[in-house]
Amino acid sequence: MPQLPRHFRLAVPLLAVSLLVSCAEQQVASGINDPYEQSNRQTHEFNLALSNAVAGMVDGDSDGGPVTKVAANFAANLGLPNKILNSLLQGRIEPAVMNTLRLVVNTTFGVGGLFDAAGTSFDLPEQYTDFGETLYVWGVGEGAYLELPVIGPSTERDAAGKVVDFFLDPLGTVLTEREHNAVRVLRGAGNAAGKLRYAGSVSDMLQGSADSYAQARLIYLQNRRFALGATSDDDVFDPYAE
Repeated sequence: MPQLPRHFRLAVPLLAVSLLVSCAEQQVASGINDPYEQSNRQTHEFNLALSNAVAGMVDGDSDGGPVTKVAANFAANLGLPNKILNSLLQGRIEPAVMNTLRLVVNTTFGVGGLFDAAGTSFDLPEQYTDFGETLYVWGVGEGAYLELPVIGPSTERDAAGKVVDFFLDPLGTVLTEREHNAVRVLRGAGNAAGKLRYAGSVSDMLQGSADSYAQARLIYLQNRRFALGATSDDDVFDPYAE
């Protein structure tokens, strides 16, 4: 049976997920929409136990050490082509240009991205974005709140964006499938190393809360909405205010 061209196979999940989330409400969410709270709380307990276990392996005053930092830098550099593409899909040229310069500088002066030369010597901080933000720019609603295993807090829109980001990677057009899979493994390991650096702080913050699930949900939604451009108090909700 003949195989579909590689670029077409990559387009299938993009179209499927985009059609799925396009059915969501086409406006900025207000308050909290959490119809899956019961299952979300079960996932949260698993994530919290995992975070505590990881934090127990790292000194509370440590950031994971230089190896962890280098691994996180390397993963961040490998993720820049995806961020550049998302900025272009959003019609935002400036962050795309800045991330392109950052990619060039860190790949050359940063020894393949092991060191953040762009940030420390050239004042080129990473311009973070993802396909979840692209969907927001395209008018797709936030959807329900979700807590994903290992990954943590998310929304239906952002979860769909993560699926698309996994497949919609520009590196896949210049690397062989085997090389691209190796890059995905390296990115995953590096991202895990990045989370390891902050596991202790996150664990301490949530353990000190009366309801760690509600606290994690609140922090994620407020930060995410603010990052996407929410400026009104109507776009955030404090479960402890009542």
